[in-house]
Amino acid sequence: MDQLQQSLLEAPIIEKDGYHYFVHPISDGVPMLEPNLLREIVIKIIRKAQLENVDKIVTPAAMGIHISTAVSLMTDIPLVVIRKREYGLDGETPLFQQTGYSENQMYINDVDEGDSVLVLDDVLSTGGTLSAICSALEDIGADIVDVVAVIKKVGGENELESSPYSAKTLINVDVEDGEVVIIDSNGDN
Repeated sequence: MDQLQQSLLEAPIIEKDGYHYFVHPISDGVPMLEPNLLREIVIKIIRKAQLENVDKIVTPAAMGIHISTAVSLMTDIPLVVIRKREYGLDGETPLFQQTGYSENQMYINDVDEGDSVLVLDDVLSTGGTLSAICSALEDIGADIVDVVAVIKKVGGENELESSPYSAKTLINVDVEDGEVVIIDSNGDN
């Protein structure tokens, strides 16, 4: 069994406002992220993502940063982090992100019309984050080459499914009876 699958099966589950949330080093930074797990994930992303002609990797703060940094280092593709803080820089584009458990204003810098981007995130659950990011990137005029999330939590409404965008995932899971259940160990293509 691969490390990602095993680590998800061992992940503790918490309930937050009626939402069953798994606590995992990729999505939460706790427990500690082992280098071998991160390496496995990065290799899987590089194999699954369409990287040809990608100018920039775009990821939301905070939990996409460690994954995207590692992919950037392995591919030499520059990294853009979508921040929750406004800087007021020229070309800064705001977006509103709503998930199953939070709402945030976020800001994109350093993505221009005509840029070819890979959107990369840790978890696809409600689709609120990725849908908002893809819409904002489209408004900027960027070409979204591919969208990849490491983990997809199935079993609920997913905004991305009703949008023109789709995401590849490395593994699909659900939470049943207080435990993570592997739905598809290969994720979505």
